[in-house]
Amino acid sequence: METMTIFLIALSLAMDAFAVSIANGVSICYFGKKEALKQGIYFGLFQFLMPLLGWFLGISVKSAMEAIDHWIAFFLLVLIGGSMVWESLKQQEQKNITILTNKNLVLQAIATSIDALAIGVSFAILEVNIVFACIIIGVVAFVLSYIGGILGKHLGAFLQKKASVAGGMVLIVVGIKILLEHMQIM
Repeated sequence: METMTIFLIALSLAMDAFAVSIANGVSICYFGKKEALKQGIYFGLFQFLMPLLGWFLGISVKSAMEAIDHWIAFFLLVLIGGSMVWESLKQQEQKNITILTNKNLVLQAIATSIDALAIGVSFAILEVNIVFACIIIGVVAFVLSYIGGILGKHLGAFLQKKASVAGGMVLIVVGIKILLEHMQIM
């Protein structure tokens, strides 16, 4: 898998964390660079670890799925991307949290990185260099989460929904690209 494709997947995966980071910046009155850095570390770490976990799960069942691997990758990416778009479009105004605790951050980081677990399964099937991919995914999530918190503090909820829709659409396009490449259309 090309570095640019991995980077696009990383951007897509980070969009949920970016949206939550904006929400944190909007809803926490004392939010600043320290809180942005803290949430960046949490989101980046979980976005790094979840694809790795998914990769280990996927590698254990890879030989049984090699004949349909491209279809599995396609459906997982389209499902995750479609879910991101759907959730962001139907999403009601989020409840404001008043304090950014470690517990809140862990829960947010898990919730925003579940899709990265499924991507890790796809990476195992596609034989992606998982360490390289996880580093890119983790760094991108860290940077976007940090920036999202700062933007949230200054720009408010305007960006929140748009980020998740864009991320979901990119995952759908990447899934289609993988399917077309495997079918030797591209």
